[in-house]
Amino acid sequence: MVALPRLLGYLWALPYTLLGVVLGGIGVLFGARWRVRHGVLEFYGGHAGAAVARLPPLLGFSAMTLGHVILAVDGSALAQLRPHEHVHVRQYERWGPLFVPAYLLSSLVQLLRGRNPYRENHFERQAYAVPRLRYPDRPPREQ
Repeated sequence: MVALPRLLGYLWALPYTLLGVVLGGIGVLFGARWRVRHGVLEFYGGHAGAAVARLPPLLGFSAMTLGHVILAVDGSALAQLRPHEHVHVRQYERWGPLFVPAYLLSSLVQLLRGRNPYRENHFERQAYAVPRLRYPDRPPREQ
């Protein structure tokens, strides 16, 4: 019984997962590495990751999630941001194809209110609220 809701979550997020697989596959052609961890396909590093890391802050990112795929500029960023990105994976499972429009709408609302459209975005606030120690495979942050 538990497998059915999990399967439905994967199917509901599938359109964005497929996009993530395509982008990650292009990254692999340019030296990126990949692995599956915690039920999510992760792509990181390579020339594509280095190119994204050099983008201006407004366009760049350290990691991003598309369905059940995480794209990261390198392994260090992936390790640091994995808990945050896994919140987005769960959000994709809940919202499915509606996630990106809802995410963009949340950012627009914050922008119109004169707030930071990224940091005040409802979905980002949920992701930033996750404690870092939820993943025992990563050492705790130094104080």
